Amino acid sequence: MSSHNTKKPNGGVSMRRVMEQPAPNENLLERVLSRDNVQKAWKRVKANKGAPGIDNMSIDDFPEFACAQWDSIRDSLMAGTYQPLPVKRVEIPKPTGGTRPLGIPTVSDRVIQQAVYQVMMPLFD
Repeated sequence: MSSHNTKKPNGGVSMRRVMEQPAPNENLLERVLSRDNVQKAWKRVKANKGAPGIDNMSIDDFPEFACAQWDSIRDSLMAGTYQPLPVKRVEIPKPTGGTRPLGIPTVSDRVIQQAVYQVMMPLFD
């Protein structure tokens, strides 16, 4: 909880205003892995589409995988033992000729990254 002093509009004595926001690191991982946040992250990843990562799992295949595996993924994230899969490297053409490298994470890792982003960005804004 944070607070700061503000002046009354009429110029009188200061009053204390309390803002009801959780401390930035309070239950941070729980907020990242909350059902609502992960579902919102999944919707964002699905909307962005994208190619499969190194595991060759498509966006369309992810919901079935998540239903079967999410509890173990969540547990490993909470325990600090989660290991993301390597990023798939591909070369894409540049408009001026030649190619540039592009890294494609797995769909699971994209969902986790998006879930972290959604919780962390407001803390930095």
